[in-house]
Amino acid sequence: MDRKKFIKTSILGTSIFAASPLLARVLDNDIDELKPLEPVGFNHIPTTNSAVAENAVLHTSDSRGLADHGWLVSRHTFSFANYHNPERMHFGVLRVLNDDYVAEGKGFGTHPHDNMEIISIPLSGDLEHRDSMGNVAVIKNGDVQVMSAGTGITHSEYNKNLNKAVKFLQIWVFPNKRNVTPRYGQLTLKKEERINRLQQIVSPNQNDAGVWIHQDAWFYLSNLSLGKSLSHRVHAATIGCYIFVLSGELFVNDQLLKTRDGYGIWNTAEIHFKASKDAEFLVMEVPMVIG
Repeated sequence: MDRKKFIKTSILGTSIFAASPLLARVLDNDIDELKPLEPVGFNHIPTTNSAVAENAVLHTSDSRGLADHGWLVSRHTFSFANYHNPERMHFGVLRVLNDDYVAEGKGFGTHPHDNMEIISIPLSGDLEHRDSMGNVAVIKNGDVQVMSAGTGITHSEYNKNLNKAVKFLQIWVFPNKRNVTPRYGQLTLKKEERINRLQQIVSPNQNDAGVWIHQDAWFYLSNLSLGKSLSHRVHAATIGCYIFVLSGELFVNDQLLKTRDGYGIWNTAEIHFKASKDAEFLVMEVPMVIG
């Protein structure tokens, strides 16, 4: 397929667009770009390298892609920019899970996106956001940010501090509705609401807890103390769960996960968590099929 046509019609076309000739170079950006990869469908297909069960995949911390640009160090759970692993394209509609470090005073210059739900979860430091809708905001640990790119948006992200690095998760989810009006949302969470329970931080419902996105997806954070257990019922049979451990260790069902490990499970009605060490983790419930 012709590269330009592919960019317009495939994965890349759902995430980043060139709004003008001056922005066209974004298609060659090796930092914040989805490369023109062959479509692999929207069902996650387990592979021999990562499958640990018929309905589960394990992505250990050291198996992730690495991009070290000096000012930016990013670990990619799924294929992104110069990291291309055909076995690690996505988990259902979860397309990007980047674990980013941004050096003091550095950041991402103005760049465009379209038709993608982008969630940022700061882990430490202060990240300044500016966008073409006129929003100027700073997010820090305890906040969650969402941006529905829709018909098209440009934005920048910079480490606001000159003496401290920023660490944050950048997550992209395919939307269930294309070409919506772009929008921005930000919320400060109450950390005490995630102690030994799941705190909802993202949902499809505008009036529900957390921020909302254009997708039938639910995200949760939890701080689970050593020896404590939780159970979670999945919203629907078509939904899978991807768990990412921020710190500590825990069992998800019978699978032990360590810091920065990821674990995807589907075709299950309920998931059980038990902390083998104090653990902080993120749960992402996402449709396994785009529709």
